[in-house]
Amino acid sequence: MGLFDAVLGTESQTQAALNPTEAFAVIILVATASDGYLSLEQANSITFVLSRMKLFKSYPHEMMSRLFDKILGILQGDGLNALFNAAKDSLSQDLREAAFAVATDLVLAEGIVGEEEKNFLNDLYQALGVSSEIAIQIVQVILIKNGG
Repeated sequence: MGLFDAVLGTESQTQAALNPTEAFAVIILVATASDGYLSLEQANSITFVLSRMKLFKSYPHEMMSRLFDKILGILQGDGLNALFNAAKDSLSQDLREAAFAVATDLVLAEGIVGEEEKNFLNDLYQALGVSSEIAIQIVQVILIKNGG
């Protein structure tokens, strides 16, 4: 925290702002845009993949849009690190593994994986506390899935 953050009270309040469902969406969104770009096709893929999950069954299209608006608002106000940390802290271990699996699937879906995406996935599994054995299995399965 910087000097002016302490004095002016601009310290991030994001930590309490996300429920586990929102946190899961944050991880997926951040992973998909880890190369610094989020296309309309990628955004549609995120919505499609999330809408098929049990976790998001109660989220109709307009609620999903509000969720992404909230995420983008926090991103603009608090920054990527605060948003990611809030999301990470809101996920249970089983959601962390699922988030890593879905994030890996979306990142590897394009078939071309840039260095920043590889680095991001490597950092992501560690940040989420996913064991290296599980992370390797997830990557292997996703590569098999996308190879067919």
